[in-house]
Amino acid sequence: MAIIFFYPKSIFYLLFSCLMYLTTISSIKAQPKFPGKEHLLSTPKKYTVFFNSEAAKIDGKLDDEVWKNVQWTENFKDIEAERKPLPTWNTRVKMTWDNKGLYIAAELLDPHVWAYSKSYDDIVFYDNDFEVFIDPDNDTHRYYEFEVNALNTMFDLFMPKPYRNGSGAMIAYNAPGMKWAVDIQGTLNNPSDIDKGWTVEMFIPFWAVTIGNSAKLPVDGDFWRINFSRVEWKTEVKDGKYIKLKGAEGRNLPEDNWVWSSQGLINMHYPERWAYLHFSKQASGDSKNSFTIPYSEEQKKHLWYVYYLQKDYFQKNKEYASDLSKLGIKDIIFQVSGKENKLWMEAGPHQFMIFINSDEQVYSVNDEGLVQMRKKESK
Repeated sequence: MAIIFFYPKSIFYLLFSCLMYLTTISSIKAQPKFPGKEHLLSTPKKYTVFFNSEAAKIDGKLDDEVWKNVQWTENFKDIEAERKPLPTWNTRVKMTWDNKGLYIAAELLDPHVWAYSKSYDDIVFYDNDFEVFIDPDNDTHRYYEFEVNALNTMFDLFMPKPYRNGSGAMIAYNAPGMKWAVDIQGTLNNPSDIDKGWTVEMFIPFWAVTIGNSAKLPVDGDFWRINFSRVEWKTEVKDGKYIKLKGAEGRNLPEDNWVWSSQGLINMHYPERWAYLHFSKQASGDSKNSFTIPYSEEQKKHLWYVYYLQKDYFQKNKEYASDLSKLGIKDIIFQVSGKENKLWMEAGPHQFMIFINSDEQVYSVNDEGLVQMRKKESK
């Protein structure tokens, strides 16, 4: 026997209202935090570099006792992350440090190792190469780049600020005291055989990446921004030599860019996208999980979101937006990791500065991408 229940209409209206509310809440939660810019605001990778009082021998072979208990990073991915396929050949890096500087070891698998640039400060990325990018103070300005090919040719340079902000490279910069070496597991520039790949060792003195009159040594708990890139060209063999493949217009086909922490776009000169390198005075530990990215870095994502929107606005209107509402931003007080934050902007047609509060600090980024921190003004 079927039992039929009769409910007042108000009950159905209540149930319907609850359903609509839950649907709305679900929709709100599903909305992206940084619409259209998610690829530029994902969380970069991190690595804890542990202290070692014994220096590595810089010969490119990676067989020193120093390296035996040091963890490798994850294998590199395409510079645009999941937007592109995984690299053809794996690349990975490991690091340690002492009171003098940072030691880097890299392994690049490659069945055909080649290089032709031989002179110091040649444009090394015209060959396949391995590249290091370092921003010691995490402000996106005053950073360093080191490139080396399989011939052990070094190209080191200093950037006052990124190219996107009107800078050029200071190629005359030569890192004082730097050491580097390459070892080839196979034969260089010999298309007739199959190689395993090549390895790189670098020692970068803290003095070489310091602005000022004395070397700034990291202390336990400090972090830098760092990233690594591998440039790999598509080639063919002609007359026993590796030649870059060309497209229909006679230009070289675009190179592959494989990186440790994905940039989200084909441009390494977005320092805010680089990984976090955490310095620890411990002798060993878990390099990938022993560091928590600071809360302030989550706050800065909101600054960068507005920065990217302002740059888009300028491209379209030839001037910057005068207020946040013109960029589609309505909420200026919101939660970041459960804490209340306030976002505001000061802007004219050709300059801007965006701010976000942080308990006792205020962080800002300006139209040149310079990140700064200051204490909150007392009321």
